[in-house]
Amino acid sequence: MFKTKKRYGSAAVLSLAIAAITQGASAQSASCSYIVSNDWGSGFTGAINITNNGNTPINGWEVNWQYNNNALTNTWNANMSGSNPYTASNLSWNSTIQPGQTVTFGFQGNTNGGSAETPVVTGDVCGATSSSSSSSSSSSTSSSSSSSSSSSSSSSSSSSVPAGDGTFRVDETGNITKNGSVFPVKCSAWFGLEGQHEPPTAADNPDGAPMELYVGNMWWVDSGRDIQQTMDEITAQGINTIRLPIAPQTLDPTDPQGIGDIRQGGVLKNAASVRQLNARQALEDFIVQADQNDIEVIVDIHSCSNYVGWRAGRLDATPPYADRDRENYDYTREGYSCGVVDDNGVIVHEYNEQMWLDDLREIAGLSAQLGVDNIMAIDIFNEPWDYTWDEWSTLAENAYTAINEVNQDVLVMVEGISNQTKDGTQVPHGSEETNPNWGENLYPFQNDPLNIPKERLILSPHAYGPSVFVQNHFLDPSDPECDGLDGDAAGDAGCNIVIDPARLVPGWDEHFGYLREQGYAMIVGEFGGHLDWPVGAPLRDQNRWGHIQPGVDEQWQGALVDYMAEKSIQACYWSTNPESGDTGGLYNHAYDPVSNTAAWGTWNGFEQRKWNLLFELWGEN
Repeated sequence: MFKTKKRYGSAAVLSLAIAAITQGASAQSASCSYIVSNDWGSGFTGAINITNNGNTPINGWEVNWQYNNNALTNTWNANMSGSNPYTASNLSWNSTIQPGQTVTFGFQGNTNGGSAETPVVTGDVCGATSSSSSSSSSSSTSSSSSSSSSSSSSSSSSSSVPAGDGTFRVDETGNITKNGSVFPVKCSAWFGLEGQHEPPTAADNPDGAPMELYVGNMWWVDSGRDIQQTMDEITAQGINTIRLPIAPQTLDPTDPQGIGDIRQGGVLKNAASVRQLNARQALEDFIVQADQNDIEVIVDIHSCSNYVGWRAGRLDATPPYADRDRENYDYTREGYSCGVVDDNGVIVHEYNEQMWLDDLREIAGLSAQLGVDNIMAIDIFNEPWDYTWDEWSTLAENAYTAINEVNQDVLVMVEGISNQTKDGTQVPHGSEETNPNWGENLYPFQNDPLNIPKERLILSPHAYGPSVFVQNHFLDPSDPECDGLDGDAAGDAGCNIVIDPARLVPGWDEHFGYLREQGYAMIVGEFGGHLDWPVGAPLRDQNRWGHIQPGVDEQWQGALVDYMAEKSIQACYWSTNPESGDTGGLYNHAYDPVSNTAAWGTWNGFEQRKWNLLFELWGEN
């Protein structure tokens, strides 16, 4: 949550007119609220929420307001003009406000020797007048609300969910704290809202990228499972934090890849009882429901586009991608790009630093918008493997500045990079004996530390075993024919795998472990895998690595857990849900690529051996 002090300004002389700029908006259709989210005496941050209470979409909006003494210095998520009075109007991505939805834009200003003013919001669209001022030492609420369309999700109305204390920090020993008390992070990821991939030959939504949480309840097998059941089950096991991947498109309630029953022209496959109105609503409802279940959330920008997915590596990623030659794989995504390309056959979902920073500001504002205190951290970008450290550290510092403009109580999670960029530029990573996973390499930090306050920073390497990628240092060193090989080439050569902690630990030490010893907060943002790999893996891995005795990934995960426990490193298991092809999840999947291909999306009980690894990590074994 935003920190606020008990300071109140007198009502300002206000001239505020909000008018629809297209025929889609009608009078008396929305309620609006002005929030002072943080007041530190000389300055303040605030937001205006516009909530559509009508039955039809509002298409376009404009807001004018005026202060007695205050003056704005920065704004986000709106087009701004004027100088007291000010005018704010929609951007292209937030112009439409669906029934029950809320649009929020934010600003920072100077008090000019006075106090932060809280003008009343009125206007043609804002039929219900409301304003809100800071009312506690660490929280603020607004009158905006968002309705839920799923019986398994609670409303994200901030008026019914009062904001609580939610100041997250890192203490001098690298422990994460909430409101001054050490918070032991026990985390898993829950994916789907960042975009899934439909085959190009699919009968419905071919080559699509629907944004929908996997919840173990699909329309073709209505199991009755909902989000609350899963939250009950995983919190009973000890989970208190969820890393929630999203894409930029997840933030847009009008994106067609987040809306509608796939059997009726939409894209969503969950059973009707758990289907959401749109991906943005699903994001908001999940955060609120997690808050009600005492679950903290790490919001992760997982890619530059829901179509490009995990392979991006940078904000403006372009094809060709790392998996373009993978056999028996329908989702190489060579037809999509986040950077501008000179190829009429490629669909560009443009993304860049400014758009990314705007998204980070918007995510940072969700705590106040939703009235929750459980957004612990923002994982600023997933596995930025296609950057040098100089490039990535600059972006990370800019991300902190943007987030801090809006929310001073949330932590900033920064992942590592890789050993080289896409164009072959080599990146220092220590000894050549061990190769870092995408997102694992924080080795350059030692000579070029991030200019982000240590009390606000979480370092978050990713680490995976052979279930995800067979590194050269996993191979039997007694086999000279496998020297220098890794990945598919090692499998095709019939190489054997020998998991030896004595080879693994030095790599972990120099890639990230040394920073934990220096007192930095650290959460391994992703680890996991099929314990019986290659059994249960996609057919291409089963065929290539069938000569391997199952169990090497379980050995690798055990070695990493031992290492993290020794170093007091926390972690998020990938993943809660079992639909990840190369890792599975904490639940078993009824689907099997050989014997039960019709059971996709149907969950069975827990994979207890994975939970036992987490219990060991948490010191509960």
